[in-house]
Amino acid sequence: MAEKTVLITGGSDGIGAAAARHAVGRGHRVVIVGHQRAKAEALGEELGIDHYVADYAELAQVHALGETLRDTYPRIHVLANNAGGIMGDRELTVDGYERTFQVNHLGGFLLTRILLPNLIASRAKVLQTSSVGAKALSDLHIDDLQNEHKYSPMKAYGDSKLANILFTAELDRRYPGQGISAAAFHPGNVASSFGDYTNSRLIRLAYKTLRWTLITPEKGADTLNWLIEEEPGSAWESGRYYYKRKPAVTSPRAYDADLAAQLWDRSVALVSLPG
Repeated sequence: MAEKTVLITGGSDGIGAAAARHAVGRGHRVVIVGHQRAKAEALGEELGIDHYVADYAELAQVHALGETLRDTYPRIHVLANNAGGIMGDRELTVDGYERTFQVNHLGGFLLTRILLPNLIASRAKVLQTSSVGAKALSDLHIDDLQNEHKYSPMKAYGDSKLANILFTAELDRRYPGQGISAAAFHPGNVASSFGDYTNSRLIRLAYKTLRWTLITPEKGADTLNWLIEEEPGSAWESGRYYYKRKPAVTSPRAYDADLAAQLWDRSVALVSLPG
């Protein structure tokens, strides 16, 4: 088995940490990015791997992270965009964007764009942690990506998860000739600290009440582990959305190529990158 350099964001806890442990066990060079320094440092020390800290609610931190990673790791064979969460009341980041949209979509979009030269050189896999919420909760409007007119925590979360799938599809359409493969997946309903970042008492209470029904991070990471290990074109198809290692049905809007292209262009403008 050839060693891969595997970069996992949201990698210090939950399914990200479980996937990091699995990848280390498979002999890969693993790099994690976490939101909380103490957790990132603890897992980095436990596994003997490189770790970084960045808050996706501040795009300057993501930009600095991307430049550091680009210069430090000439080859990145897997980028797992796993950072994200569910928020509460509508809140703007220091960049002026709705927090859920920025943390769950724009941060990963920006990091991926900065790392593209390394990813192309490595014929990399770019993997997005999405959710069944893309189908069940989303009502995304391209002219209201910040949910100024119709906000709820669950809608904002669903919109961001649909954005993850649209980004996957558009990445596949734009870069297949350069060796990039992309997939999105639903990990299942996982017992982790996923709900700890919300400022909504109702969401926090519901998450704790239902925690006994949730699966372990190790089970939630199974499809991510599979995507990391197996090769696109044989085990899985680039540009698709998966659940339990199988193609899954999601929102009909996830298959809208025009919407995916528009979201890409709007995202480029929002993170101030050239097209």
